[in-house]
Amino acid sequence: MRIWKKEVSVETLTSNHVGTVVSALGIEFLEVGDDFIRARCPVDERTRQPYGILHGGVSVVLAETLGSCGAHYSAPEGDRAVGLDINANHIRSVTSGWVIGTARPVHRGRTTQVWQIDLTNEAGELTCVSRITMAVLQAR
Repeated sequence: MRIWKKEVSVETLTSNHVGTVVSALGIEFLEVGDDFIRARCPVDERTRQPYGILHGGVSVVLAETLGSCGAHYSAPEGDRAVGLDINANHIRSVTSGWVIGTARPVHRGRTTQVWQIDLTNEAGELTCVSRITMAVLQAR
């Protein structure tokens, strides 16, 4: 069942993030499914930490972007979604290529939403698991 309450597409997501940290890091939106959003982030000189692996903060940026977009577009028209809490467990390091993130809802309530974001490397191996809690602010 499709969960989106607002029009959403890869093109919409991409155009909404021009000139933001998302575009600066090279994050690309890939797919909007009935109940998920997927994007990828390059592992390169913009996103690696001094030890040559993907910076954990970049994983969190990707996760927060996906969870925030999911919450926003699945909330009723006029409502806004803002972050309350995010966590990330880094499971496997990545030195090159891409990390792919997929966000799916765990809970979509009237005032809060919880989203699970799984990040994998190009081989499909889990690299990071993140969960974000969003507050849904009703239109006034």
